Amino acid sequence: MAALRYGIELGMTLIDTAEMYADGEAETLVGEAISGRRDGLFLVSKAYPWNASASALPRACEASLRRLGTDRLDLYLLHWRGEIPLAETVSAMEALCDRGLIRNWGVSNFDAEDMEDLIAAGGTRCATNQVLYNLTRRGPEYDLLPWMGGRAIPAMAYSPVEQGRLAGDRRLAGLAAGLGVTAAQLALAWVLNRAGTIAIPKAATLDHVAQNHAAAALDLVVHEDVLLALDRIFPRRTGRARSR
Repeated sequence: MAALRYGIELGMTLIDTAEMYADGEAETLVGEAISGRRDGLFLVSKAYPWNASASALPRACEASLRRLGTDRLDLYLLHWRGEIPLAETVSAMEALCDRGLIRNWGVSNFDAEDMEDLIAAGGTRCATNQVLYNLTRRGPEYDLLPWMGGRAIPAMAYSPVEQGRLAGDRRLAGLAAGLGVTAAQLALAWVLNRAGTIAIPKAATLDHVAQNHAAAALDLVVHEDVLLALDRIFPRRTGRARSR
């Protein structure tokens, strides 16, 4: 909670959670952390795929809202694709928008074919697709990110520092040192420099929050020579990869 509140104080206003995380306890913790601070925040949560039906999605959303102590979500995501027909999920999401329980809806862990199916199912108001994307997980560049970019659908990149592993990469650290930043900050800046991409790094300590917020990570422009060096260290994929 201290880390969350510190991030809010620094102006980091997007908070991402899900009913899956700690079986709802993560939402409860977030709710306590943002108590009295809800206005000005952009709150995101996600529903299990088996809760994506017309009857179950409203219940799941309302339960998340109770745990979060708020009356609305700024963005509600289908956590990954399941067996519920996408058209039914789209209709249920739109109904939640109509009720004012959510402001926007989107998906997570969808591949390009999944996104095509979503649009065909009426999901033209999909606000985003949250996917695993970082220097070592570049599969989305093959077809998913170009597909989304062509339709002005932003990507939310989770694990932009590969759950902290990129922070200890010696090759990345050497390149970052020459720029006066840390390996983690360069990894985060690389994601942030991609047009139409939002990064949601996890931070559980005050120091980690401060590093994520550092101007070096938020304002560092990754120039062409650095991009080429990063491509040599972390080659682009030449084939498809699952988004999750």
